[in-house]
Amino acid sequence: MSLAIDAPAAAGPGTDRRVQARRLTVVLAALLAGMSVFSLAWGASGTSLWGALGDLAAGRELSRLDRIILFDIRLPRLVLGVLVGAALAVSGALLQGLFRNPLADPAIVGVSAGAGLAAMAAIVLGTALPAAVQQAAGSYLVSIAAFFGSWIAILVLYRISTRGGRTSVATMLLAGIAISALANAGTGMITFMADDSQLRDLTFWNMGSLAGATWAKVFAAAPVIWLALLAAPFLARGLNGLALGEAAAGHTGIPVQRVKNTAILTVAAATGAAVAVSGGIGFVGIVVPHLLRLATGPDHHSLLPNAGLLGASLLLAADMISRVAVAPAELPIGIITAVLGAPFFLWILLRRFGSMGI
Repeated sequence: MSLAIDAPAAAGPGTDRRVQARRLTVVLAALLAGMSVFSLAWGASGTSLWGALGDLAAGRELSRLDRIILFDIRLPRLVLGVLVGAALAVSGALLQGLFRNPLADPAIVGVSAGAGLAAMAAIVLGTALPAAVQQAAGSYLVSIAAFFGSWIAILVLYRISTRGGRTSVATMLLAGIAISALANAGTGMITFMADDSQLRDLTFWNMGSLAGATWAKVFAAAPVIWLALLAAPFLARGLNGLALGEAAAGHTGIPVQRVKNTAILTVAAATGAAVAVSGGIGFVGIVVPHLLRLATGPDHHSLLPNAGLLGASLLLAADMISRVAVAPAELPIGIITAVLGAPFFLWILLRRFGSMGI
């Protein structure tokens, strides 16, 4: 049940796929640009992006309400949605390459749950830390905690499910369920300890949402996510080699252990930062890479950047639905991604096991 990679091709099908991947990158970049414009223009309020742009072009000053809605609510929400969507999709692609299995996803295998547990612990128990620690961490406390939570979850998952360089999908999924169960138990305990002012925020945050997007959250998450996204393409060659197996990859000169360690740290950083600012948003990391593999193949040189673009667009689309589906209230975005992603995951699962005759 491993992911195959295309053999290096000098011409023919390999060249066609590379051209197709580059064209898809252009299409996805245009899609993201379009979704970004719609995200700024879309909302339950009567504020119009086009009207605001017309006022600016005519030299008229925007009203205070329009400035608040466009620049303090919608714009940070847009930026955060792009960052979180790209982080989750790229993390899913990296995990699937690392485990050589298309069923790996930060939410499904417990990585997001580990990050969420640590982040919620920082929110509720952070005031009990020494003042020096709180001052040193500042606004990054929750992101730092989420990083370590996701990092520990990935390490435990990898140790349990990988033996002799081979990963068992059944063991991986069962280990992910166990890790998620433990993390959810810890989350329940922390929720029980929270006061009334924290309880509603924690409940809503645990379902995933961009409703609380602020520039402070953007500035806290952006450096970590950007570093992870910039590091991911450098792992493409190593992940392509790992698809042949660790022994074969080592014989081709790929530093297998360094690739694995870097991939784990990159996923931990991206997932941890994303979960810290948006809560539990699932299935982006499994839907996006799988769709891209169907379109252009499994080469990580194109898969990773395209996953970032498509993941950002997908999360912006889900966020727009969440804003207007039950307006003037707002539906948690994690519910929407679960409704769309869970059937897709079941289809992948049935398709994979069906091909094995199980």
